[in-house]
Amino acid sequence: MSNRLPNDLINSLKGNPSFDYEAFVAVHDVEERTTSIRFNPSKNININDYNIEREIPWCINGYYLKERPVFTLDPLFHSGCYYSQEASSMFIDHVLRELKLNLTPIRALDLCAAPGGKSTLLNSTLHKDSLLVANEIIKTRVNILTQNLVRWGNSNVVISNNDPSAFSRLPGFFDLMVVDAPCSGSGMFHKDHSAIDEWSLANVKLCRERQQRILSQSLSALKTGGYLLYSTCSYSKEENEDIVDWLIDDFGMESVSLSIDDSWGITVTESEKNDAVGFRFYPHILKGEGFFLSILRKKADQDTFSMKRVKREKNTAPQDLAQDWINTENHYSFTHSNFLHIFPKMYEVDFLALQSVLYLKNAGTEIGELKGKDLIPSHDLALSNLVRKDLQHLDLELDQAQNYLRKENMSTAINSSNLRGWVVVRYKDVNLGWIKAMDNRINNYCPKEVRIWNL
Repeated sequence: MSNRLPNDLINSLKGNPSFDYEAFVAVHDVEERTTSIRFNPSKNININDYNIEREIPWCINGYYLKERPVFTLDPLFHSGCYYSQEASSMFIDHVLRELKLNLTPIRALDLCAAPGGKSTLLNSTLHKDSLLVANEIIKTRVNILTQNLVRWGNSNVVISNNDPSAFSRLPGFFDLMVVDAPCSGSGMFHKDHSAIDEWSLANVKLCRERQQRILSQSLSALKTGGYLLYSTCSYSKEENEDIVDWLIDDFGMESVSLSIDDSWGITVTESEKNDAVGFRFYPHILKGEGFFLSILRKKADQDTFSMKRVKREKNTAPQDLAQDWINTENHYSFTHSNFLHIFPKMYEVDFLALQSVLYLKNAGTEIGELKGKDLIPSHDLALSNLVRKDLQHLDLELDQAQNYLRKENMSTAINSSNLRGWVVVRYKDVNLGWIKAMDNRINNYCPKEVRIWNL
């Protein structure tokens, strides 16, 4: 296998005299995937139910597993109790805490967010009253991003589907931008040997140009003093340290360093021109895939979006209906396409500002569809961390929970109960979704887009 590693990549890494070329090649001789998960601190879960090997040192809720389970068959995966995320990228948790961005509410943008690993991490680590905008450029990937954030269960999220250039219409709006940029993917060689055949210097150059376009067209959305976390899964300095130098030279950014534990095995680098700090993850040194991250702070003066431009129209949504289903304290209701949502009151004007310049896929928590004076509860509501605990519910065993997720008949699970109407089904005290119990039948309301199929 070692002969398959691209010579151009190997030669560029050999340029660093401290780089262990032989160890790097050796670890790539075997295609190996490290399994790691990050638990959702807002969900009720017993981590001892999982085959944990050890903690991930740079992420409070991150763990390595001894073996990879079939996540699809675990109801708690579908209910948002955890996310299967690559360990190296969980380093963002440490970054946010070191920068103290978890202590006060901020506005954050995850610009290239699908499938949602970094967005769900941001949503857990940032202050609970922060606003998170998760954007995905590619239309076909927005649905999986939405599903993963809905599972996570928080209402302070807006999901958008826009080109990065759209965010130039929101100057100085965000305190934090996370840009996990599309890249040439050499950091994935260890777990996916097929990626090697797709790598070339031409692709590195193409990715660098794409990264520069994404950053140059969106960076005005970051306020003066705000932080940019720039990352890739590439080993090429053209996509990493060189991009950081370019940001410093052309956009008034400055490098930010962090304290890290030497035992973690993270390699600290400096860019050639500005000695800007970067953090590299190599699979021959630590348990994780190839990853690069650099932290930059905007020094340049930045104009800010004027909230006076935001038009406030009369809100005709019923404000009391949602409280029958969910804790609406510090939230307001709005409707979209006859669906009722709730959103944090403190960001009502912010939401209107985002709505005025972006295409939004989802916002807040969708409560349900309005049918006259009635409400058909949404799947999103069942997974919300704000859903009322006193709603009638049905506890399921593992096989019953799997049958629910397969959208099978639930009559045998409910026959012995006296439940009627809308019922939350639960597994291990965690909500999975809705059924509707009637005198002569049970309707399973598991959405087809989250349905699992027999394996």
